[in-house]
Amino acid sequence: MDFLSVKLQHDCDVESAFGAALSDIKRVSGHRPVLIYSIELKNCKDDQNVLENLLRVQVQSELDLVGFEVSSMLDVSLEDLSVSHRYSQIIQQKRTSGLQGALSSPPVSFTPGLRNLPASQVPSTAKVVWEKFSHWSEFQNRMYYYGTFPTDFLWGVTSSAYQIEGGWNAGGKGPSIWDTFTHTPGNGIPENGNGDVACDSYNKVDVDLGLIKTLGVKSYRFSLSWSRIFPNGMAASPNTNGVTYYNNLIDGLLGLGVTPVVTLYHWDLPQALQDIGGWENAAIIDHFNSYAEFCFKTFGDRVKFWITFNDPFTIAWKGYGSGEMPPNLKANPGVTPYKVGHNLIKAHAKAYHTYNTYRPAQKGLVSIALNADWYEPLDVNTPRELEAADRAMQFRLGWFAHPIFKNGDYPEAMKFHVGNKSEIQRLKESRLPTFTEEEKNFIRGTADVFCANHHTTRIAKYSIQPLTPHSYEFDWDIAEEDLLQFPQTGIQGPRAVPWGLRRVLNWVKEEYGNPEVYVTDNSMGTERSLSTDDFTRVFFLKTYIDEALKAQSVDGVRLRGYLGAPLMDSFEWLKGYIMGSGLYQVDFTKADRPRTWKYSARYYIDIVKQNGFPAGEDELPLYGHFRDDMMWSTATASFQIEGGWRADGKGLSIWDTFSHTPGKVKNGDTGDVACDSYHRTDEDVRMLQALGVKYYRFSISWSRVLPDGTTAHVNEPGLKYYENLIDKLLQAGIEPQVTLYHWDLPQGLENMGGWQNVIMVEYFTQYADLMFSRLGPKVKRWITFNEPYIVANLGYGYGNFAPGVSNDPGVIPYVVAHHLIKSHAEAWHLYNDKYRAAQGGQISITLNADWAEPRNPYKQEDIDATYRYVEFFLGWFAHPIYIGDYSEIMKTTIRERSLAAGLPKSRLPEFTPEEVQRINGTHDYFGLNHYTTKLIFPIDYGLQQNYDADRGVGAVDDWSWLDSGSSWLKVTPFGIRRLLNHIKNTYGNPQILITENGVSEKGPVDLNDVVRQHYYNSYINEVLKARVLDGADVRGYTAWSLMDNFEWAEGYSERFGLYFVNRSDPKLTRTPKVSVQTFSTIIRCNGFVDPNSGNECLKPQPEVTTPKPSAPSTNSTSSMAPPTVAPLSFLGLRLSGNEAEVGLNTTFALLVVSCAAAVVATVGFFMVRRKR
Repeated sequence: MDFLSVKLQHDCDVESAFGAALSDIKRVSGHRPVLIYSIELKNCKDDQNVLENLLRVQVQSELDLVGFEVSSMLDVSLEDLSVSHRYSQIIQQKRTSGLQGALSSPPVSFTPGLRNLPASQVPSTAKVVWEKFSHWSEFQNRMYYYGTFPTDFLWGVTSSAYQIEGGWNAGGKGPSIWDTFTHTPGNGIPENGNGDVACDSYNKVDVDLGLIKTLGVKSYRFSLSWSRIFPNGMAASPNTNGVTYYNNLIDGLLGLGVTPVVTLYHWDLPQALQDIGGWENAAIIDHFNSYAEFCFKTFGDRVKFWITFNDPFTIAWKGYGSGEMPPNLKANPGVTPYKVGHNLIKAHAKAYHTYNTYRPAQKGLVSIALNADWYEPLDVNTPRELEAADRAMQFRLGWFAHPIFKNGDYPEAMKFHVGNKSEIQRLKESRLPTFTEEEKNFIRGTADVFCANHHTTRIAKYSIQPLTPHSYEFDWDIAEEDLLQFPQTGIQGPRAVPWGLRRVLNWVKEEYGNPEVYVTDNSMGTERSLSTDDFTRVFFLKTYIDEALKAQSVDGVRLRGYLGAPLMDSFEWLKGYIMGSGLYQVDFTKADRPRTWKYSARYYIDIVKQNGFPAGEDELPLYGHFRDDMMWSTATASFQIEGGWRADGKGLSIWDTFSHTPGKVKNGDTGDVACDSYHRTDEDVRMLQALGVKYYRFSISWSRVLPDGTTAHVNEPGLKYYENLIDKLLQAGIEPQVTLYHWDLPQGLENMGGWQNVIMVEYFTQYADLMFSRLGPKVKRWITFNEPYIVANLGYGYGNFAPGVSNDPGVIPYVVAHHLIKSHAEAWHLYNDKYRAAQGGQISITLNADWAEPRNPYKQEDIDATYRYVEFFLGWFAHPIYIGDYSEIMKTTIRERSLAAGLPKSRLPEFTPEEVQRINGTHDYFGLNHYTTKLIFPIDYGLQQNYDADRGVGAVDDWSWLDSGSSWLKVTPFGIRRLLNHIKNTYGNPQILITENGVSEKGPVDLNDVVRQHYYNSYINEVLKARVLDGADVRGYTAWSLMDNFEWAEGYSERFGLYFVNRSDPKLTRTPKVSVQTFSTIIRCNGFVDPNSGNECLKPQPEVTTPKPSAPSTNSTSSMAPPTVAPLSFLGLRLSGNEAEVGLNTTFALLVVSCAAAVVATVGFFMVRRKR
C-alpha cells in the first residue's frame, strides 16, 4: 500500500476530537503518507476558523499528510483556498518521502485559479473587452508585436486518437461511434474516408516521436481511445494491448523530455456505450469516471496534465443536436444537446474529484478544453448588439466554462433566454436542466487551468430566432456573420481573424478571474494540393501566435502555453483526407504513410527556438544621420494636381481622354480640376516651406506646353506657369526636380500610335530640348521618365491605365518599353552634349520596383522565381541603362517561349550593338520609386504569350503585413533596404535618389494618419540602415505625395498626401495631417535621434503658415490624439504594457514623434497595379 486514504468527521463542539483522530491515524498508518479525501463538519459556524484550526492541529500532529480534498470539506471561498494552498505547500515541505513513478514527467506547474466566482451579469462585466478593442482601427488591431514569451512557456503540438491512430480493430480494440459512422454508406465523407488506418500511428510510435523531437517542442497533446482501452467502454476488462501502446508512447515522450498532455475523450465514444444511450444516459457519467480513474491510476505516475473532454460544445450540439457528427442524432435539438451538455459537465466534475485522490502523489493538473471562438458585436455602441455578442459567448463558451470556472451553474443569460423561450413555447419548465445546490458545489472549481480551443471570429448580430422547432441554436437569438474581409481557411473553412484570439484570451481573463490559460487547439486546414508548401499556415501561425503574445505580454493574460498546432495531417472528421492541418504531411495514398515536414514545421521550429518573435535588425530602429547634403523632397505629378485641363490653350492628354471615358476611372473622377494647383502655386509653395523640404519634384504636362505634342506650336501660357512655379520655389529656397514625362502623353501623339511608334523617340527629344532650353538655366535635377514600367505594362499591356491598349499584351509592352528606353537615352545625350556644360545639372530616369522575397524560402523554385520577378520588373529598364542591353534571363526566357509557341523570333525587340553602347551609361544617378514587397512563387502559364506568362510568377502578401488604402500596397519597411542593397550590388553602387515612397489611405478622413506616420518612420529608418550599415550611396529621399490628389484609375478614392485636400470645399482647402510633423522632424534631424536626447530638432516647430483650413467634410474624423512617443534604442528596450498598448503595440517603432517599426499585412494574388 502506497498511502492511506481516510474519511473523517469533525464535531466543532468537541475541539479535541480531531487531534485524537489524527493520532489514531498516525498510529495505524505507520510511516505511510495519508490522504484525507473528505471531512464532514458538524455544528460548525465559522468555516474559515474551522479550516485554520484543523490545519494547525494537523501540523502539530506531525502526520505525513500528502493532501486533502478541500472542495468536499466545505463551501470554500477564495480566501479559504489561499489558506489550503499555503497548507499544501507546508505539507510538501514536510514530506520526507513520497510516491514516484517509474519515470518523472517534465514539471507542469500551475497556480490555483479563482473559484466560486459570482454569476455573470447580463451583459457580463467582460464586456470591457469589446469596449476596449472593438473601437480600434485596423492599424491598432494588426500592428505586429515583437517580443518573447516567459522562459517556462509550454510549446507543444496536438493530435487525437481517431484522427491518427488507425488500427481500428487491432489488438482487441472495440468499435467507436466514429468507426460506425465512417463505415455507414452515404455518410458524406469525401472519398469514403475513414480512420481505419489514418496515419497508422498505432504502429508508428517511434516515427511520431521522431517528428516531435525534430520540432523541439516541450509537450505533446494526444487523446486516448476509450474503446482501445475498454473495448465496450466499461472498466471490467482493460485491453492490455491498448494500454501497452499508450505506455510506450508516454515513456517515449518522457525519454525526449516532452510533457504528455493527455485528453481522455476526443469525440470517439465506444459504440457499446452509445447503444445504451450515449451521453444522453446519465449512467455514462460513472462509466466515464471508471475509465478516467483507470487512466489516472495506470498512466498518472507519468502524466501530469490531463484534459477530460475536448470541445464538449461539439459533442453536445453537433453530435446530439444538429446531427452533423456522430452519433448523428438530431430528433430533439431543443432538449437533447442541453441534456448531453449537463451530463458532460457532471462527468468532467466527477473525474476531476476522482483525480484529487491521486493528486497528492501524482502532482498533476486537470482541465477541460473548451471551444473559445470569438464573437464581435455588429455595433459595439448599440446595447442590444453588445448583449447579442455577450450572449453568443455565454451560449458557446459559457455553457461549459461558467459552471466550471464560476459558480457551478449555467450563465444567467443562458438560463434567462432558454427559460423564457420555453415559457413562450408553452412548456412547463425550461428546456435547460438545472443543477442542485449540491451539484453546483461539486462542479465549480473543477479545473486547474483554462484550456482554450480557438479557430475563428464571427459577427454576432441581434436577431429574434424562430420558436419552432425548439432548438439550441435558436435559443441564442442571434444571427452569425463571417468577416468576409479576412482569408478563408481550408475548403469552405472558417475565416482567419487573428485578433480574435487576443480578445477571447482577454475575455477569459475578465470573465473567469484571470486563470492560467493554455491554447490547446488553434489550427487551420489547407487543401491537399498545397502539400508541403503550406505558406498560408505559416501566415496563420505568425499572426495568431503573435496575438497570443500580445495578450500575454501587453494585456496581462496568464497564458502559459501554446499547444495548438496539429502534429501532422490526419483524418479531418467530416472533411476526410481532402485537406490537412498538420505541420507534417502524411501521404495517405501509400501503405506506409510516410511523413514529410512542411514549410510550417520549419517555421514553427523557429518560433519555438526563439520562444516567440524577438525583434531583429529589421524591427529595431537605428539612430543616426544621413549625409549633410541629403536631398529631402516631396513630389507630385502634373495630371494629378494641376487641373486647368483646357486652360490657356492646353491640349488634351491621354489621361484627359481616358478619364472622360465611362468606366475607366472609379466614380467617374477626372483630373479636370484635381487640386487646382494650376491656380494655387503660392499655396503649394507655402506647404513645401512648412514641410521643410529643400527640393520639390513635379512633372511637366507635355500637352500644356506643346498642345499637340510637337514643337509646331509652343503654348507660352503653359510654359509661363512652370517658369513662375520654378521662380517661386527658388525664392523659397527650394530646388526644383523636374520630371519630363509622368504618363500624360499628348493625345495628338497617341493618335499617331503613341509609344508604339518609334517616331516618339524624335518627338520626345524635341520636347526635352525645349524644356532644357527654357527651364534648364534654373533646373539642376531632371528626370526623363517616371516609371516606364507602368507606361509599357499598364498602359499598353493590361490597358487599365491610359491609353488603355490591351490588344496584344505579348508584344506591344515590349515594343513600348524599347522606345521609352531609346527616348530616355536620346534625351540624356542631348542634355549631356548640349546643355550640361552651361547648366551644370544632372539627368536620369526614375524606375519603380517592388522588392521580392520567396514565398517559401526553403524552395529553390521560389527563390528562382523571386530573381525573375525583380529582373522582369526593375531589370527590364535598369539593365540596358546601367549595364547594357536587356538581361540574359529576359532575352532567353522570352525567346524560348516565343519559339515554343511557333513564332519565328523573340517577341522582345533587340538593340543593335550601337544602340546598346549608346544607351549604356545614360544616367547621372539611380532614380527609384518604391512602395512595397511581395512574396513570389512560380506559375506555369503554358504557351500564353504575354508579359506575365514570360515572367512566370505569382505573388501573395503575408497576412501580418499592414494594409494601406491600396490593394497592391502593404507596409513592408524591410523591403526598401533590401532593394537598395540589390541596386548597390547589381548596378555598381550608383548614387541613389529615392524619388517616390509613400502610403495611401481611403475611407473616412482622419488627419491623425497613423499608418503614414508609421510608414515614413519605419521606411526612412530602413533607408538610413542601408546608408550607414550597408554603404548604399543614398543621396535623397522623396515622400509621395505632397497632397491628396487624383490617383489615376482609382480617382480620388485613395489618398497619398501629407496634406488633406478637402474636395467638399470649393476652395479645395489643404490641411496638414499629423504625418507632416513626422516627416518634418526627420528632415530637421536629418535622420533619427534618441527621443530622450533633448535634441533641438525634436522640438515642435511654429504653426505652419498655410491658409486657414476649412473643416473637413462631414464624413471625416480627427478625434484620435497624435501617437505617443515611445523611446527605444537600437539595441531595443522592451516597452511596458501601457506603452505597447497605446498605438497598438508600437513596440519597435522609430517614433520620433509618432508610431513604430514592424512588419505587417494580408493575402492576395498580385497583378502590378501601381497607382500614383
